Amino acid sequence: MSETEGPERRDEPGGTGRPLVEVAGLAKAFGAVAVLRDVAFTVPSGSVTVLIGPSGSGKTTVLRCLNALETADAGTVRIGEVQLDYAARPGKRDLTRLRAQSAMVFQAHNLFPHLSVLRNVTEGPVVAHGKPRAEAEEQAHALLESVGLGGKADQHPYQLSGGQQQRVGIARALALEPELLLFDEPTSALDPELVGEVLGVMKDLADAGRTMLVVTHEMRFARSVADQVLFMDGGVVVERGEPEAVLTDPREARTRTFLKRVLDPI
Repeated sequence: MSETEGPERRDEPGGTGRPLVEVAGLAKAFGAVAVLRDVAFTVPSGSVTVLIGPSGSGKTTVLRCLNALETADAGTVRIGEVQLDYAARPGKRDLTRLRAQSAMVFQAHNLFPHLSVLRNVTEGPVVAHGKPRAEAEEQAHALLESVGLGGKADQHPYQLSGGQQQRVGIARALALEPELLLFDEPTSALDPELVGEVLGVMKDLADAGRTMLVVTHEMRFARSVADQVLFMDGGVVVERGEPEAVLTDPREARTRTFLKRVLDPI
């Protein structure tokens, strides 16, 4: 398997076998505000799960708890063979083990402005994983080629468009060779003309069988790429199912209200 390939994709989100990701009882509060309340879901290997919902519904916090950037108050998260029980107050080593299972693509790129594109992609594997720099650079060139940036390795982030910077962010995440890719509204900060190039790369990753958990407001992308859609509101999963069911004929009134406002804002 090459750096740009992933496991074979499942046809059905509920398929047989143990899912790659299992989340149960996830809870998180900031002060008196409960951001997550008993969130539970699974993500089969090689599938795409899309989280939708209004701002403040807890979508980003879910991703951050899966990546151990945020410490939940309760609940268990398993990614692959690594399981974490947040209620047991895990230590730094346990959090690091969970974090190594996934990689995050952020809304605002989060590239190092003083480093070249190549160095942005190689720093994680070299510093965090101890990969030899020559090997990391060979991998990085292949990944940059795969996201359409083969000729940009020596440039710096300020020389790139927003869409190109986000594609560097995707290459950087892939360089960590994660089990799970997490996308936190990766197109929301982009000009409309640049959204398509990022979504195109994400669709290619989905077609290659990458396991992905995506927070987005791009409903056309969700409809065409997702295996399952979770609608969140008020820190809970209100509705879940295949995209055609959730996005076209949702069961819950709250889901219908949200979709009407997103799809027909006027």
